[in-house]
Amino acid sequence: MSTANLFLKACLIMDQRIKFKWWLNYLLFTLLFGVSFGEVRYVLPEEMQRGSVIGNVARDLGLRVTELAARRARVVAEGTSQLCELDTASGSLLISQRIDREELCAQATVCILQYQLLLEDPLQAYSLVLDIADINDNSPVFAAGEINLDLVESTVLGRRFPLESAHDPDLGINSVREYKLSPNDHFALEMSSQINGNAYPELVLKKALDREAQAEHVLKINGIDGGNPVRSGTASIHIRVLDANDNVPVFSQRVYKASVPENSAVGTVIAKLNATDLDEGVYGEITYSFSHLSDKTGGVIEMNPQSGEVRVTGLIDYEEASTHELDVQAKDGGGQASHCKLIIDVIDVNDNKPVIEIKSASANVAEDSKPGTMVALINIYDLDTGSSGRVTCTISDNVQFKFVSEVKNYYMLVTDGLLDRELQPEYNITITATDAGSPSLSSVKVLTIMVNDINDNPPTFTQSEYNANILENQPIGTFVMKVKAEDTDDGSNARILYQISKDSNSEASSFLTINSETGQLFTSRRFDYEQSVHFQIKVIARDGGDPPRSTTCTINVFIKDQNDNTPVVLYPVQTTGFIAEDMVPVEAPRGYLVTKVVAVDADSGHNAWLSYRIIKATRPNLFTVGLHTGEIRTARAFMEDDEPKQTVVVLVTDNGSESLSATATVSLLVTLFYNA
Repeated sequence: MSTANLFLKACLIMDQRIKFKWWLNYLLFTLLFGVSFGEVRYVLPEEMQRGSVIGNVARDLGLRVTELAARRARVVAEGTSQLCELDTASGSLLISQRIDREELCAQATVCILQYQLLLEDPLQAYSLVLDIADINDNSPVFAAGEINLDLVESTVLGRRFPLESAHDPDLGINSVREYKLSPNDHFALEMSSQINGNAYPELVLKKALDREAQAEHVLKINGIDGGNPVRSGTASIHIRVLDANDNVPVFSQRVYKASVPENSAVGTVIAKLNATDLDEGVYGEITYSFSHLSDKTGGVIEMNPQSGEVRVTGLIDYEEASTHELDVQAKDGGGQASHCKLIIDVIDVNDNKPVIEIKSASANVAEDSKPGTMVALINIYDLDTGSSGRVTCTISDNVQFKFVSEVKNYYMLVTDGLLDRELQPEYNITITATDAGSPSLSSVKVLTIMVNDINDNPPTFTQSEYNANILENQPIGTFVMKVKAEDTDDGSNARILYQISKDSNSEASSFLTINSETGQLFTSRRFDYEQSVHFQIKVIARDGGDPPRSTTCTINVFIKDQNDNTPVVLYPVQTTGFIAEDMVPVEAPRGYLVTKVVAVDADSGHNAWLSYRIIKATRPNLFTVGLHTGEIRTARAFMEDDEPKQTVVVLVTDNGSESLSATATVSLLVTLFYNA
């Protein structure tokens, strides 16, 4: 068994032990399940089907199912999307939207979603905590589908060449567990560890290279995860055997550490990495790159490939990620590479005001209400950390209300004395939340009695008109684009369904289909640029209110040309068995216009640009053809030993990315008379 497999097998056994202990603890927690301080916690796997039952909150909190609907029970989110909902008929908490752990929490060890269960008459709040467990729903992926290495044939046996690790967003046993290399005579695959303990594959030379015997080697590397069922990803390794490149780039440090304040301006220099290579010329020219960047990191940080300078290119937000750990590669012009790690700590600044969210408020408060009656629930929090995230809140003086807090970040507004409607029929309460940052930031909100939502807002598209491009000849079902509409209403009034407007006067409405829930548009037919270059449809977004409201946007679809037509020779006419002869006088001087090959291409733009060249002739170097005109001219004067009949074969090629071509055979007869 290879060193790589032994290493990964040991990691797998260790990880399985950790997983076993985790699940054992979870089982004990489940068996001893109880509610503490109005909180219930559920552990559930990601990617459960919509409508799946998470748990029965009525039973777990000791509530009667019959009171849920009567008290208008509902689930509200705290700083996250609304991914679950309450079935008041059964008391069960249900999945309402797709839960993707990698999207919500990236690769954090723990993924927690916080919700509140609210009941009215009287108003009560319970904390719901969802602990999202990882499943094996992602395959390992190599950032580069083809890995190119240039090795000198004098490379010593045992030399190691680091390869980029496959990236798998899943965690633990579901992440990459082993690598396999396709069978070959010269190379083996072994594992090595970085300073942070992460393992990466290395290609090890086991048999001497001989450029004369084999100048190229093509291998396959498979990254395999430990999930069940197993998922894998593949990359090709293309190795060129070259002359000497004796030295590998060497970083000045194996680990670079840098820090940058959040919200730093675009162009701010974070760090400058430096590697040296003792070779000269192209073998000493170093190119820097990140081995892997997530989509989020790729939008905020970039590296100059020549200087190794790392700069800010987007919004760096501490609340999004407090640390970025990046693998950096330095590669010379001969393909030799080395790696180091760059750790960037994001410095938090007090850039977020406290957030005040009114989660629920009673429509009316009776004047005979007893002191301590809850009339509203307010969620107050700050996205900053440390002292900048500590919030104190106060309400206006001389009101018959006070704050009571039993759950972190949630405050109940309760009556603090006897109310008298005749003395004061309405209270406008000013809530002030102030953080402990320096300087401190504050938010203020005035609370009146909340009004239940009605469907008074139609959906609104992010754009009133969209433009989309589709390449011709794409198969049915090809993704075109996604439209998005938003609705500022709440609950079912904000649930949006999409459909294509069936305009009776337009056939184009049947050209595309739409996913009614996501707004994704797909083709329902193949398109031909030569027949149609543009069409227009309208998409309707309709909410779930009663009665529903809707809005419409316009989609302009432009068909883009592909190089799918071969050039056609118009002259000379290419007829099987007969090709007309063009006459050329024997006295014709050098540069004499003999004839012209005429061809056309049904494509457009660059795909229709034609070029001409002679690929075969009775007498080489006797005739030339204009590269773009197709004009055939004499390259020299005729000599006595030139044949009287000359045949020239011209290749006509278009300018497509994958060019298409046709040939034209030109038959020439050399005559004794020169007609000026």
